Amino acid sequence: MDKFFKLAVEEAIKGLSEGGIPVGSVLVHDQIVLGKGHNRRLQDGSVILHAEMDALENAGRLTENIYSECSLYTTLSPCVMCSGAILHYKIPRVIVGENKNFKGEEELLKSRGVRINVLQDPDCIKIMSDYIAANPKLWQEDIGIS
Repeated sequence: MDKFFKLAVEEAIKGLSEGGIPVGSVLVHDQIVLGKGHNRRLQDGSVILHAEMDALENAGRLTENIYSECSLYTTLSPCVMCSGAILHYKIPRVIVGENKNFKGEEELLKSRGVRINVLQDPDCIKIMSDYIAANPKLWQEDIGIS
């Protein structure tokens, strides 16, 4: 397993251990982790802190030339909000742990030139499917289904 993807999985597990939704993300530039995070909506009562948003927030303000050379690792396919941030900051590459439980805006990202690599990691699939089965209402809230 790629060391950066492994960090994203560790973030997902950390989020789950905090009582949150198990999605993790890591922003990497030139083999250096700039920011990592996990879904913190439940823990912080936030409406926007999906894992990708948390990783970007934790990376701090960066210049466009840095973002445009980054890779974003995420354990789950990015939703429309997170995909918007990826496009806004011109992040060119996203490595996705799985999209079986939720397929986000991969086609939108691809249509705008973002390279997507979906791993279909069995551990990510199981973590999310177990969470969704145990917490369907929280999951639906997280992805915007009422």
